[in-house]
Formats: sequence, structure tokens, C-alpha cells
Amino acid sequence: MSGISSAGPQPADLWPEVQPDAARRLMLAGVESFARRGYHATTTRDIAATAGMSPAALYVHFPSKAALLFAISRSGHEQVLTLAQQAVDEAADPATAVRDLVERFTAWHARRHTIARVVQYELEALPEQQYGVVASLRKDIERLVRDVVERGCADGLFTVGDAGTAARAVLSLGVDVARWYTDRSRLTPEELGSEYGDLVLRMLGAATTPGS
Repeated sequence: MSGISSAGPQPADLWPEVQPDAARRLMLAGVESFARRGYHATTTRDIAATAGMSPAALYVHFPSKAALLFAISRSGHEQVLTLAQQAVDEAADPATAVRDLVERFTAWHARRHTIARVVQYELEALPEQQYGVVASLRKDIERLVRDVVERGCADGLFTVGDAGTAARAVLSLGVDVARWYTDRSRLTPEELGSEYGDLVLRMLGAATTPGS
């Protein structure tokens, strides 16, 4: 069995809320397998082998391959929603909120680029009910950004034609990071997040940079 490399991110760091550790190891094995082969080409035997477990081990913790993908996707979206909400709650004004949200959102997609690719690009493989749960989380994230942009426009900080379109554009920038970012990229996740934060403020027509 190939097993999970000890050099990369560890399951307990990625999903501290998930128990037991075997379930977390299967989630990481699922991420690596789906990213390498694609969801549909991956078998439960592939996942178990990557986790260093027997083929039957997956069914102890997840009733199906789809359930495993759902756990990965839901957790990823919940993590992103939490960090976005924290950025908004901690900010003194909409411009600072947008910058901090974009910095954290971008850095997460860079730091967790393999997970993010699976979370974002294997979404259509989810069964309808599970897809609905994740789609609802995505709407919550988009609504959060849209509301901040609307507040910024009302305060005269931003100039955009439509806050909903702007919110989708902001999020698309961060999501796309997972497509091209690697551990060998020139910028660290935090550096990239900072650049994207400033870029988004300019895109929204912010008159000044928060903190300047």
C-alpha cells in the first residue's frame, strides 16, 4: 500500500473537528486520489490504499465514495465561510472587511490548493441532496461578500454597477488560485493574499487603501 506521505499536511491539522483519526486519514486519501485521478475514475480501493488501510476500512467511517466527497466538500466550504465571517466581524469598515476577507480567502485556497481543487471542481459529482447542502454554503459565502460590497457602496467607499456581480468576481479570483497555485509558486499564500486584497479594492473602485 502506498500510504499518505508524512511530509505533507497532516489530517489532524486539516480537519481537527473530524474524529477519529482514521476518518481524517481517509479524507486526506480521498483528496489526494480525487485530485490525481478525478472523482469518477477513483475507486474506494484506491482511496483505502492511499490511506494505508484495507479496502473495507472506508465503509467503517463513510457509507460510500460520495459520502467521503461530501465530507470533504462540506468541511472546506464551512472553513471558508467561517474565515470570511470572522474577517467581516473583526473589520472596522467595509473596505477593511473586503481586504481582510480576500486575503484570508486567497491564502486558504493557496495553502490548501489540492483540497480546494477537489472542493471546487468535483462539486457536480455530489448526489442532489448533498449538493444542495454545499450549494447553500456557497450562497452564504457569496451573500456575505455581496452584503459587504453593498455597505461599501452605500458608504461611498466602492463604485460598482451590481454588488452581486462584484461579489462573484471577487470570489472567482480566489477560487481560481487553487487551479494554478503549487508549493513551488513564487509568492507565499499570505503574500498572494495581500496582493489580491489590494487588487480587489482597486477593482471595486476604492478611493483609498484601508490603513493608508
